Amino acid sequence: MEITNHVGYHDAEVRKGRKAGPEDWCFWDYPSIELENKTMGIVGAGRIGQIMARGAQVFGMNVLAYDTFKNPALESATFKYCELDELLEKSDVISLHCPLFPETENMINKDSIAKMKDGVILINNSRGALIVEEDLADALNSGKIYAAGLDAVRNEPISEDNPLLAAKNCFITPHISWTAVEGRQRLATFAIDNVKAFLDGKPTNIVNEV
Repeated sequence: MEITNHVGYHDAEVRKGRKAGPEDWCFWDYPSIELENKTMGIVGAGRIGQIMARGAQVFGMNVLAYDTFKNPALESATFKYCELDELLEKSDVISLHCPLFPETENMINKDSIAKMKDGVILINNSRGALIVEEDLADALNSGKIYAAGLDAVRNEPISEDNPLLAAKNCFITPHISWTAVEGRQRLATFAIDNVKAFLDGKPTNIVNEV
C-alpha cells in the first residue's frame, strides 16, 4: 500500500504545511496504482503465500502461483498455478514466500528480472538471499522494477554498503513481519504444544524420522 499510494510521503508533505492550490482540494506528486484487475505472482504458495493470495483477491487481483506442491482445490477464476517463467512474464506484482534452499537462493537476479514486465513491483517477505541485491538495485535505478518492498536482506542487520539503501523506490523494514504481539504469542504457543506432545509420546509436526 505504501508503494501504490505513497502514504508516508504525502503525510510528510501535509505535516510540512503544504496545501493544495486555490483551485484544488487535493494534491499528489506520484500517481497512485490501482490493484484491481492486475496480476499478483506468488512464488511459494504455502500457508503464508495462500494468505497473501486471498488478500490480493480481495483487492480484485488475479493470482498466479508457483509452487512445487500444488493444491487443485485452490484453483479458481482468480487463482491459477503456473511455471515460474510465466509468473515472471505476466505479473504486475511479484511476492516471494518461499524458503531458502540451494535451488531458490539468488532466484531473483538479472536474468529473471529481464523476464519481468517493465514497472513490476517486487515484495520479499521471506529470505533476503533469494535476491541478488546488486541486480535488484540496478533494476530499481533503471526503472525496470518500479519499486521493491523488503522485510529481509541477505545480511542482517543490514550493512551500510548494501546497494539497496541507495536504490530508487526501495522500502526496507528490519525483518518485523512476525513481530505483532498476536503473532509472537502463536509462535510461543506452537513451540510449547510441540514440546508437550513430544513428552507425551505423541510428537506432532514431524519433519524427519528422529
